[in-house]
Amino acid sequence: MKTIFSLEGKVILITGASSGIGKAVALQCAAAGATCIITARNEMRLQETFDGLRGEGHKMVLADLSSLLGVNILLSHILGKIDGVVACAGIVETKILKFTEEEDLMRLFDTNAFSSIRLIRELVQQKKLQNGASVVMISSISGTKCGYIGGALYGATKGALEGFAKATALELSPQRIRVNTIVPGMIETPLLEGSEIGSEELEADKLRYPLKRYGHPDEIGYASVYLLSDATMWMTGTSLLIDGGYTLN
Repeated sequence: MKTIFSLEGKVILITGASSGIGKAVALQCAAAGATCIITARNEMRLQETFDGLRGEGHKMVLADLSSLLGVNILLSHILGKIDGVVACAGIVETKILKFTEEEDLMRLFDTNAFSSIRLIRELVQQKKLQNGASVVMISSISGTKCGYIGGALYGATKGALEGFAKATALELSPQRIRVNTIVPGMIETPLLEGSEIGSEELEADKLRYPLKRYGHPDEIGYASVYLLSDATMWMTGTSLLIDGGYTLN
């Protein structure tokens, strides 16, 4: 039975869909009835996500959104208008500021900030968003709520998304297009598994969360479905905090 939270009949674009949060968002959107267009750089992992999508009519597009060429390749595969987009593409790198170089700065901003900003700009300029569409960007508590040693550049990229979302929410409001961010705490993803942080250190860090665990990618997927659904038609320019209570400390 279709409910206010259903995505049935909606076409949703998900970036960074090959793993982690992006993959979970794609799977949950499809489960909620959406027709999904998924994109990422890793073909093998993106195919795994595609194969797991419930329903028919989905599309998979291999593209590198860190360049305008990559964005235009993606948009050339979108023939009509879409009802929503979830920008999940991102990387995590930890490095003390005095040891960072220009390449670090550009790599993080290209992937975490410019790719999403460029995509939304092109969707607007090419009139690919339906009136009443929903734009969701995955931010981080590191962007606006708290910092950590070695996270200056990463936090700056996420803070950039927050500022972009609020201004864009105002600019697109005449078309009833909503723009919101999701602000997660630490999420159990392959990015975390591949980090240099030891298992004992991770377990100790989990205890700093009032709910004594990290979040799961699916939980960000559920939040994305909520923001994409008609249940949030009067919600824009908002940052949805999902951090297991971490920022209460």
